[in-house]
Amino acid sequence: MSELVFEVVQEADGGYCAECLTENIFTEGDTWDELRKNVLEATAAFFFDQAPPDRIRLRLVRDEILSVA
Repeated sequence: MSELVFEVVQEADGGYCAECLTENIFTEGDTWDELRKNVLEATAAFFFDQAPPDRIRLRLVRDEILSVA
């Protein structure tokens, strides 16, 4: 596996939640740097008995609602 993609959302409290789109890997962090560290740790734990991916992509999703009325 060459790449894992995580969808990242920022919570109302400012923290981040990350969910892998292809594997059952979930994690969170209070800051972006903490989230990055936690994603690496969670991925290493998930692939403890397999070859890990070559790279991990964090895709930050921003959901914004605009009023048109």
